[in-house]
Amino acid sequence: MANVVAVFRGWAKALKRQVLVIHCIGRDPRTPLAAKVIAVLVAAYAFSPIDLIPDFIPVLGLLDDLVIVPLGVLLVMRLVQDAVVRDARDAAEAMVDRPVSRWMVVAIIAAWCIALAASVTWAMRVWRP
Repeated sequence: MANVVAVFRGWAKALKRQVLVIHCIGRDPRTPLAAKVIAVLVAAYAFSPIDLIPDFIPVLGLLDDLVIVPLGVLLVMRLVQDAVVRDARDAAEAMVDRPVSRWMVVAIIAAWCIALAASVTWAMRVWRP
């Protein structure tokens, strides 16, 4: 069981690297609008500390990252030109060694909290007796 989890963690780490490429594709002016929107959503989900299934749940916790993120990466890669993908890979390699932005983590958590609060508020209005 521990070996399976280690394999999933390795795949998840490789996917995080691909998400950096997707992030760079989303910022490229040559990228079509639809691909930009999908790229932003995939990157936000992958880099977000909040998952649909928490990572501490064995196997299932990493499964959402290994299904949702690769499908998004594949879709974005098919929507953009090869030259954009090559340039994005080069830019992502330069970004790998940068330190993590603590302020961005705070911003992502705040965005999730606001979205959750808005969802709860909406649900309370809709289902109020």
